[in-house]
Amino acid sequence: MIDPRRLRVLRALADHGTVTAAAQALHLTPSAVSQQLAALESEVGQDLLRRRGRRVSLTSAGELLVRHANAVAAELERAQATLAGLATGTSGLVDVGSFASAITLVVAPALAALRGSVPNVVVRVRDVEGDASVPLLLDGEIDLAITEEYRPRRDDGRLTRFPLYTEPFDAVLPPGHRLADGGPVDLRRLAEDDWVATPPGNPVRDVLELACGEAGFAPRITQTSNDFSAIGALVAAGAGVALVPRHALRGVPVVGVPVVGTAPLRRVFAAVRKGSEDHPVVRSVCEALTSAAQPGRPESDPIG
Repeated sequence: MIDPRRLRVLRALADHGTVTAAAQALHLTPSAVSQQLAALESEVGQDLLRRRGRRVSLTSAGELLVRHANAVAAELERAQATLAGLATGTSGLVDVGSFASAITLVVAPALAALRGSVPNVVVRVRDVEGDASVPLLLDGEIDLAITEEYRPRRDDGRLTRFPLYTEPFDAVLPPGHRLADGGPVDLRRLAEDDWVATPPGNPVRDVLELACGEAGFAPRITQTSNDFSAIGALVAAGAGVALVPRHALRGVPVVGVPVVGTAPLRRVFAAVRKGSEDHPVVRSVCEALTSAAQPGRPESDPIG
């Protein structure tokens, strides 16, 4: 008999790549994780890991068992949702991880609506960078993640997604810039400007470099930050120009200008662990978020 608790350890290893990172996600010691994995290999009678010094990777048997572990986890989420549905009324706590501009655009309005419609649902919000919320969701640290993608990618079978809104990237210019009052900007006209950008490894950096590359130049990046507000402040101070999602710099004294042609897009969606979408409390929060996203999203095409 396979112990399902050990399957959770195997899933964490697959998600995080190392025993140490898996241990941190599970709040265990690395030795405890190694012991659980060794016991799981004994239970199934096959090697699940390839060990090369301190590094490990999954064997084909390990990858197969992870797929089964994901299915088991989804069924457990559905069981919890079904049992919750048998209870009368809707009440409970939902932990939400979201990046800052989505908190402003959809989370806060959703909270206000929930207080009127289902006052016994408590939403606890954590400000999380967009690329960090899904790992927290899969680790069970939060119940719902509001995250983003910059180009279509294969759906993660462990998640159920709810499209919220889509926004284009705008060129962000300091007040008084030569192009600030001239309407949509062709990026080629910014080829000689300094740029403020996210550091390498951030997907927004890839968006900028790809867009500028298609315009025929490599941006001269002189300032970097992972925080859009900091990028906006640097632009406002005259340190350069930037390419930023349209709603990310509300309230910052810069000039956002549409880009000529097909602008890059940021697609924003809510995600929950597969199987939990039918939990009445989670469902009420998802419905409030999607409703809040509808009225004020001028470029909000559904995620395809």
